[in-house]
Amino acid sequence: MTGPLTPEIISTKLQRVAKLAREMPHAALRSLAHHIDLDFLFEAYRWTRKDGATGVDGQTAQEYAEHLEENLRDLLSRAKSGTYCAPPVRRVHIPKGDGRKTRPIGIPTFEDKVLQRAVAMVLDAVYEQNFRDCSYGFRPGRSAHQALQTLWERLMAVGGGWVLELDIEDFFGSLDRGRLREILQQRVRDGVLLRLIGKWLHAGVLEDESLTYPEAGTPQGGVISPVLANVYLHEVLDTWFEDVVRPRMRGAAHLIRFADDAVIVFAREDDARRVMAVLPKRLAKYGLRLHSEKTRLIAFGRPRSRDERPDPFDFLGFTHYWGTSRRGNWVVQRKTARDRLTRSLRAIYRWCRDFRHLPVCEQQRVLGLKLRGHYAYYGITGNLSALARFLWEVRGIWHKWLARRSNSTTMSWERFTRLIERYPLPPPRVVHSIYRTAASP
Repeated sequence: MTGPLTPEIISTKLQRVAKLAREMPHAALRSLAHHIDLDFLFEAYRWTRKDGATGVDGQTAQEYAEHLEENLRDLLSRAKSGTYCAPPVRRVHIPKGDGRKTRPIGIPTFEDKVLQRAVAMVLDAVYEQNFRDCSYGFRPGRSAHQALQTLWERLMAVGGGWVLELDIEDFFGSLDRGRLREILQQRVRDGVLLRLIGKWLHAGVLEDESLTYPEAGTPQGGVISPVLANVYLHEVLDTWFEDVVRPRMRGAAHLIRFADDAVIVFAREDDARRVMAVLPKRLAKYGLRLHSEKTRLIAFGRPRSRDERPDPFDFLGFTHYWGTSRRGNWVVQRKTARDRLTRSLRAIYRWCRDFRHLPVCEQQRVLGLKLRGHYAYYGITGNLSALARFLWEVRGIWHKWLARRSNSTTMSWERFTRLIERYPLPPPRVVHSIYRTAASP
């Protein structure tokens, strides 16, 4: 046991893996699993969320931690010997978009999460040497806001141009496992790692006491799934676009991808239409298909008059549209997408309803955390009015459920105004400024 030195030791191991992958960019690495030892699993445990929902065994992180070293030693032994049996994932459904539809999420057991985290750490060290700059999702040092900033810069550089909005229908459910294995083997030939990934892909799904074994896809929600998605789409989309498509374009063309969400910005209409024509064939080769209603090509050029406004489009929770700056110049602006705003407000509504009898000071504390979390993501330049509206709606919801704490009393707006003066909610703030980004070296 190395105690507090573990993170530094693991970092050194991952640097060795990254160095090897960088020095052998086209070779398949055959000896990777030996880096996963007890210290490595301790570090994977440290990075695994402890407050997540439980898997099919019902075991919590706290229960697993009661005999942590013993559990990790046993896990390591089973993983290396090939006797580890991946349990089915427990499927739940979470609201999608405006809340009218749901998205299936697979919840592995806590032990499975730890082992998946360890394997994902190794895969990250290998593939970070190959991944392209157009990919932003679930990568170390990269974020959705960086993707949004890059998109904004590309749109402004080409005057809006033409935007191809991509939506891969049921990506996590239709991913071709045979193709995935072929892609993995181009860089990873370690039998232990490939065997574990195969077990996770074929572990089965438990939903409403019914166990099924889908023939395609990877459960969305598993720790390993984002890494596998990036590996798959790196081959299917990123490498193809950067190496094959872009050199054939007559004008500028830029792909921005965050996991399975992607847009392509074109300077020329003919380039955009050529790519749109061949893209379905490229995806079909790997068992994927575009959503016919959500995939669209948009003429997003800078307006020539105030009466002319191109159709807006959504990406990563923001609606992108043309507006005017304080100086009267046309500029691409972003605001919280309507479905995301609706979903966030519904979550606030449910919380205020379910916890309306908590002390007011505790409600203020939790609502403050939720608002700061909302501002942390949606607090970008130009979106202050949407943040202000969100705060106004939250206050209205809070007032409604405080007024229903008792059948014998009501709460007037005057009384509520005095209450929020004593228990104020955090005001909107811009966290991600394009001006600060532009000014940074």
